[in-house]
Amino acid sequence: MLGLALASILLDIYRTDTNNSTVLTLLTYASLRFLPRFERIVIFVGLGFGLVSFGLWKLNRALLLPFLRPGQAVIDQLSDFRRRERGPHVVAIGGGHGLSTLLRGLKTQTGNITAVVTVADDGGSSGRLRESFGILPPGDIRNCLAALSNDEALLAQLFQYRFSGAPDLDGHSFGNLFITALTDITGSFEEAVAESGRALSVGGRVLPSTLHQVRLVADLVLPHTANEVRVAGESKIPEMSGKVRRVWLEPNNPPAFPPVLQAILNADLIVIGPGSLYTSLLPNLLVPDLLAAIRASRAIKVYVCNIATQSGETDLYSCYDHVQALEEHVGKDLFDVVLCNENNEGEPGLNSQWVLLDDKSNRDKRYYYADLTEDDHPGRHDSAKLAHVLMDLFYERTGPLRA
Repeated sequence: MLGLALASILLDIYRTDTNNSTVLTLLTYASLRFLPRFERIVIFVGLGFGLVSFGLWKLNRALLLPFLRPGQAVIDQLSDFRRRERGPHVVAIGGGHGLSTLLRGLKTQTGNITAVVTVADDGGSSGRLRESFGILPPGDIRNCLAALSNDEALLAQLFQYRFSGAPDLDGHSFGNLFITALTDITGSFEEAVAESGRALSVGGRVLPSTLHQVRLVADLVLPHTANEVRVAGESKIPEMSGKVRRVWLEPNNPPAFPPVLQAILNADLIVIGPGSLYTSLLPNLLVPDLLAAIRASRAIKVYVCNIATQSGETDLYSCYDHVQALEEHVGKDLFDVVLCNENNEGEPGLNSQWVLLDDKSNRDKRYYYADLTEDDHPGRHDSAKLAHVLMDLFYERTGPLRA
């Protein structure tokens, strides 16, 4: 269209300053001067709007292309994004595979997610990196970043890739090494986690419960005896196969990471669990500032009980036993809702039993039962089922205006 406008200008110039009939003829045809004025304007305007619209459409497609999922219409994806952007602010607290399962389901319901992760892990790759480099354990944080990633198909798989064969790298995951390297480059663990989230296109935030190096310590009663032993180290507690009497952190008063407190106080829904009772959930709740913020928050507080018992930690525990163990450490009436699984079909897994409901659970109005099991692995939570039940509970208690 700029070319046609230029042609019209040149035509006017040549009509006055030259007698070159060939140029005049070419410019006449190029600028459509042989057509009546009205038709010429209609053609120019139609072509102009058409080309501009086509160009903008293709430009938007090009800009959105890296973020589009194959096989789904752009309008559907934009609508889904807007829906999740308006979703409730959820804080999920825990660690291990339970928290990543929860996050994988929640990210389909809301884009306002903050995952608060324990830093007491001292086993496996995380423990080795913690000992060698003095950083906080990256393993549980890596799992949560991968679960919240918008590109789990490739980048998250790379982040979860675990080396084998080479003595120095054997057992390490790529994500753990990546976070460790970024910690050295940026100079801070929290900045390394934030940069990792950007690299993975994470929808939400993953935060450590505290930036202090803490160690989990437990007093256990050994089976078949009345002997009590003290075990130091999160990874060593399940190995003792004793009944846990109490756990605590050393140092016993670590300050919470300030953004965690802010997220908890601004939350609409706080979800604690699922996860290992003594080694994933309690290490977070034993941070005094964090626990105080949960109690002060006006959010709905839900505890998600495990589906199956964990060998060495919660053998023979019922739903009531899980809640009682938590309340013995952090005080009564922390939870508004206790979410338990009611589907006990199949086998929960090796060395595990179903976490059953008992009379004490049935007498407590806080308990809510639903089918939460994964079809292929009955002993695990299904992320989609769990997320839908949590959102239903939230909207049921906050009213239709919030929904």
